[in-house]
Amino acid sequence: MNPVYKYFPNLTNGQREQYDRMLALYTEWNQRINVISRKDMDAFYEHHVLHALAIARFTSFQPGTRIIDVGTGGGFPGMPLAVFFPETEFTLLDSIGKKILVADTIAKELKLSNVTAIHQRSEQHRGQYDFIVSRAVTTLPDFVRQTRHLLSPKQKNAIGNGILYLKGGDLSKETAPFKKRTTISDLSTWFEEPFFATKKLLHVTF
Repeated sequence: MNPVYKYFPNLTNGQREQYDRMLALYTEWNQRINVISRKDMDAFYEHHVLHALAIARFTSFQPGTRIIDVGTGGGFPGMPLAVFFPETEFTLLDSIGKKILVADTIAKELKLSNVTAIHQRSEQHRGQYDFIVSRAVTTLPDFVRQTRHLLSPKQKNAIGNGILYLKGGDLSKETAPFKKRTTISDLSTWFEEPFFATKKLLHVTF
């Protein structure tokens, strides 16, 4: 069984169809443009889709919430989250044009009207978002410097506006400057697969 359905049994039929199609679409595109490690494709749902959906285990979003996925690559974690939260607006941002091309094409194939893909560096991007999501594109202090200007001061969700950062390993040095503003969640509390044993989700507020 698709591990997504084990942890999220209440998905609509439409959402299940979108998640099911993802594997074929990413497999096809990955043969042309390498956006996912080829050896990783065998564990696509566990390593990419379920990993992204850790954010959906941590919180939910009010309709109209604006989220930017910085360094999205081929669309992670933003793409799986856009399927899960159809009333949330997602901007997928990456500085590598061919990766954004893949993300944009797959979003259109999946009919995700709540996704916008943009080829740009985060430092150059202008916009106001409730949350910034990402999968460990750099150290946390560097990421904060590159993206903090994108956060909106207006609150509309149960948790404070900020960064939702997926990363693994010992994060004590990286989080030290933001210690009082950071909540760290172990993904192993939500998912039983060994892959998640050292993976964490950081929520940093400002």
